[in-house]
Amino acid sequence: MANNYTFDDTIPLAPLKIAALESCHDLAQEVHKYILKFRKNDTKALKKKNSSLAYRGYDCDSYLLNFQCSRFGSGEAKCVLNESVRGTDLFAMVDITNFSLTYKVCGHLNHMSPDDHYQDLKRLICAASPARRINVIMPFLYEGRQHKRSGRESLDCAQALEELVSYGVSNIITFDAHDPRVQNAIPLHGFDNFTPPYQFIKALLRKEEDLQIDKDHLMIISPDEGAMNRASYFANNLGVDMGMFYKRRDYSVIVNGKNPIVAHEFLGGDLRGKTAIIVDDMISSGESMLDTAKELKERHATNVIVCCTFGLFTDGFEKFDEFYEKGYFDYVITTNLNYRTPQLLQKPWYIEANMSKFLAAIINSLNHNVSLETVLSPTEKIQKLVKKHREHQMNSHS
Repeated sequence: MANNYTFDDTIPLAPLKIAALESCHDLAQEVHKYILKFRKNDTKALKKKNSSLAYRGYDCDSYLLNFQCSRFGSGEAKCVLNESVRGTDLFAMVDITNFSLTYKVCGHLNHMSPDDHYQDLKRLICAASPARRINVIMPFLYEGRQHKRSGRESLDCAQALEELVSYGVSNIITFDAHDPRVQNAIPLHGFDNFTPPYQFIKALLRKEEDLQIDKDHLMIISPDEGAMNRASYFANNLGVDMGMFYKRRDYSVIVNGKNPIVAHEFLGGDLRGKTAIIVDDMISSGESMLDTAKELKERHATNVIVCCTFGLFTDGFEKFDEFYEKGYFDYVITTNLNYRTPQLLQKPWYIEANMSKFLAAIINSLNHNVSLETVLSPTEKIQKLVKKHREHQMNSHS
């Protein structure tokens, strides 16, 4: 396989179809452009080799499925396919975090919730049952934050995964799951959890061309115990140290369903004069992340950069604007895997890490039935990127 994720020695498992729910429309369009490019390169390579391989799955101008999920005045809904999916390899894409979509219930306007998006996904799967294989691409895992049981409560994420495989889903593709161990709920079915460290580093080095990647100038920070694996992978690939905060909570009090954080305690080396990069899976309200950034600045970090896969910003941007103006952080990098408001895209402190090509590569690889581990492992690409950055710095200083 070439570096641009094309194949010249195999054919797809079945004709490809991408069923993008409205919540994921923009991302699917970008992904589709890359897949068209991949397939075009495949065809050229096959012809150049005078290969006898059939071109099944390469002979169409669009892989996007024509369908819609419509609603009745009561708020009930249905999914209607406008073309056949029989015998296809179907990839259903959904963004459960997209709150911008609305529908009417008896004349009242409702914003779509994660539950609404999940129901539409199930409607699509039910309508597409004649497909040869059904794969679900859900970047933000539905109910991923409710991944373990503590006391008498529902175990929503595990239940959703079991429900999807009972509907005939073969593979579930997600990104930076809050706890990937939730896949134990479906041990005999495909569950792939990808992370975006390469795209983060790429966006970071594009912004910071003079960033010095060594232990004297850079440190990776885990904002809590749960993000340690992400931060450790980052730090090991860059060859720098890692620091960690742990949240000291007051377990005698419950506020809004959780124990409040009393303080953020830091475990790590001296931050004086260093750039600190905070790595985590999501920004929800952002309160904990901003407190961490402030703590790093008070420990004399020169720059503070936040890298999170999903930027939800559930409490808006006011506090982020305030902390940015006070210099507590330099900028925030998140991916384009979930809905971002137009206001966020205009913020001077926001940078996007584009995941479209990577997601297209995942779809293309699965459709060709090849191993994802060897094809899409980011470690080698990160090492090449860091080496290129260091060589560029050496040449510019010589």
